Amino acid sequence: MSTAIVTGPPVPGSSLEGDLRELGFDVRLAPDTADAEAALATVPGDQRVAVVHAGFVGHVHALRLGLTDPRFPASAIPGAVTAQPAARQALTRAVARTGVDPDVVAKSLETDGTDVHRPELGELVAAVPADPQARNEARQALAAVDDEAIRLRTAVKARDGFFTTYCISPYSRYIARWCARRGLTPNQVTTASLLVSLIAAACAATGTRGGFVAAGVLLLASFVLDCTDGQLARYSLQYSTMGAWLDATFDRAKEYAYYAGLALGAANASGGGDDVWALALGAMVLQTGRHVIDFSFNEANHDAEANTSPTAALSGKLDSVGWTVWARRMIVLPIGERWALIAIFTALTTPRVTFYMLLIGCALAACYTTAGRVLRSLTRRARRTDRAARALRDLADSGPIAELVGRAAKASAAPVVAAVGAAAVVAVSALTDFGSAWPVLAAAVYCVTSGVAVARPLKGALDWLVPPIFRAGEYLTILVLAARADVQGALPAAFGLVSAVAYHHYDTVYRIRGNAGAPPRWLVRTIGGHEGRTLVVTVLAALLTPTDFPLALTACAVAVALVVLAESIRFWVLSARRGEPAVHDEGEPA
Repeated sequence: MSTAIVTGPPVPGSSLEGDLRELGFDVRLAPDTADAEAALATVPGDQRVAVVHAGFVGHVHALRLGLTDPRFPASAIPGAVTAQPAARQALTRAVARTGVDPDVVAKSLETDGTDVHRPELGELVAAVPADPQARNEARQALAAVDDEAIRLRTAVKARDGFFTTYCISPYSRYIARWCARRGLTPNQVTTASLLVSLIAAACAATGTRGGFVAAGVLLLASFVLDCTDGQLARYSLQYSTMGAWLDATFDRAKEYAYYAGLALGAANASGGGDDVWALALGAMVLQTGRHVIDFSFNEANHDAEANTSPTAALSGKLDSVGWTVWARRMIVLPIGERWALIAIFTALTTPRVTFYMLLIGCALAACYTTAGRVLRSLTRRARRTDRAARALRDLADSGPIAELVGRAAKASAAPVVAAVGAAAVVAVSALTDFGSAWPVLAAAVYCVTSGVAVARPLKGALDWLVPPIFRAGEYLTILVLAARADVQGALPAAFGLVSAVAYHHYDTVYRIRGNAGAPPRWLVRTIGGHEGRTLVVTVLAALLTPTDFPLALTACAVAVALVVLAESIRFWVLSARRGEPAVHDEGEPA
C-alpha cells in the first residue's frame, strides 16, 4: 500500500482524492505542516509516500507517471512529489525544513542531494492554479486532452525496428491495455510468450510442412506477446527487476530453442532428413557475438568523457532524414525483422534455407554495425572511465589462468593479442585431425594471450573488441571440434554447451546493465573462465574417441548450466525480494 498526503485546504468539486485512490493510494488529509509531519510519521518506512497539493488539477496519467513509477527513489510533477523507502528520510527532512508545498519540497530534495525524476508530461496537464480563473483554464485544458490516448501511444517503445513499429505495435498496444484491465502482469505475458515459442519450436521439430507453417505462425504470435509485455509495463508502470531479467533472458531462450527445433525438424523431415546442427550452432554463435559487440561498445562509451566523433556527428545528421533512420534500423536486423525472416522462411522453405538466410542477414548486420563502431572509436576523442574498464573486464569473463598470466604480463595492444590467440585456437582446431594434440597447444597459447590482453585496464580506443573476440574464440572452437568429430550427437551436444555458456555471458550483461555488478568471482573461477573452458574442450577432444566426445560435451554443458542457473536464479530472486530498484531497457532493439 502507498500513502498520499493531500496538503492544504480542500477544493470543492475536486476529483483529486478519487484519482489518487484509483492509483492505489491511501489518502490522508493534512491542511498544514504539522499535520503533514504527523501523517508522514505514521506511514511505515517500507512504503511509498506522496505529498500532493489539494489544489492540484491534472490528468490521472500525469499523477500515475509522477507518483507510481517504481524505477526512481523520488520523482515529482508540478503539485506533487513522491518518495520510495530509499528517499523517505530525505522527504521527511525536506517537509520539516520547507513546509508542505510539493514543488518546494521537490527542490529541497534536489538541494539535499536526492535525485528527483521529473517525467516528460507532454500534453498532459499537471498544475496548481493560483486563482479561480487559472483553475477554470486548467480544467478546460484537461478536458481537451485524452490522456488514455496518450497513455496508449506512450506504451509503445520510443525507438524500435520498422517491423515492430508498423506491423506489431499498432494492435499489440490494445492487447496490453486488455491485459492491464484484467489484472495480468508483464511477467505473466512474458511467460506466455516463452510457452508459445516453445510450442512453435516443437511444431518445427516435427519436420512436416504443416508443422513448419504452424511454427512460423506461432513464432510471430510469440513475438506479439513479447512486444505486449513491454507495452503493458509502460502502460501500467509495472516495472520490476525480475521482469527486466525475465524479458531479456526469455528472448534469448526463445530464439535459441527455436533454432534447436528447426535442427530437429530438418533431421526428422521425410526423405531422409538433413543435418543442419552446424548451421543452428553457427547462427547462435553469430547472434550472440553481435549482442556482445553491442554490449561491449555501449559499456565502453556510455559514460566516456569528451565523447565526440565525426562519424557519430554524421549519424546524427542522417537521423534527420526519415528514410535513412528506418533503413539503418532494418539493416541491423533487430529482433522484429529477424523473427519475421525466420517465421516466413520456416513456413515457406526448409530449415537449411532458413538458416542460410539468417546467417547471411546476421553477417551483413554484424559487418555494418561493427564497421561503424570501429570508425567511431578510431575518430572519437574520448577518455574511458574506470567504470567502463571494469565493465569490459567483467564482460571478458577471464578465468584463473588468464588472471595468473595477467598479473605477470606487461601491457599490450589488447584487441590484437586477443585476436591472435583466438584465431590460432580456432584455425588449428579446424585444420588438424580430431584427436590431435595441436589444438591443446593452441588452446594453451590462447590462455596466455587472453591473460596478456587483460593485463592492463581496457581503456583503449578498440579495447571494447576484447570480450567479443573471446566469445568468438571459445564458441567457434567448440563448434569446430564438434564438427571435426563427425559423429552423431556431437553438434547437438556442442549446441547445448554453447547455450549454457552464452546464458552465463548474457546474465553478466544484465547484471551490469542493472547496476548490480558482475557475477561473483567464485562462479567465474568455478566454470573456468572462457580460456579454461576452451582448454578443457581441446583436451577432451585429444583424449577421447569421437564417439565419447559428445557425452563429454553434454556433461560439461549440464555442469555449467546447473552452476550458472542456480546462482543466477538465486541472485535475481533475492534482488527482487530486497526491493532493488526496478529497471527497464529502452535501448537498442535486441
